[in-house]
Amino acid sequence: MAQMYTKKVIEHFTNPKNMGQIKNPSGTGTVGNPVCGDIMKVYIKVKKNKQGEEYIDDIKFQTLGCGAAIATSSVVTELAKGKKLKNATKISKKEITKELGGLPPQKLHCSLLADRALVKAIDNYHQKIKKK
Repeated sequence: MAQMYTKKVIEHFTNPKNMGQIKNPSGTGTVGNPVCGDIMKVYIKVKKNKQGEEYIDDIKFQTLGCGAAIATSSVVTELAKGKKLKNATKISKKEITKELGGLPPQKLHCSLLADRALVKAIDNYHQKIKKK
């Protein structure tokens, strides 16, 4: 019998957090999976705290994909918002999956897409800074 989605996955799929885009983002990251067709785009707005450390002030996502892809994108934005950049890059697929109460084995790749999109957005931000 196929494993069902947890209540948390269904909650994030039916009521995703931070969905949309940010105008003039500090960084963007886009990833896709050619096998399943999922595409995720993450937008971040970076600010500095009083200690001068960069953190994610705002984060949004756009996902074309299944319920698990949308749920993992939503969770990544929740986990990353307010985090220092160096800590946000450490959000793992294990942490994402745990936050959702698990994912069916055939949907675990969605959590990997979500964390890769976040890392790409942070990398994009760093590239923009180097150009300035």
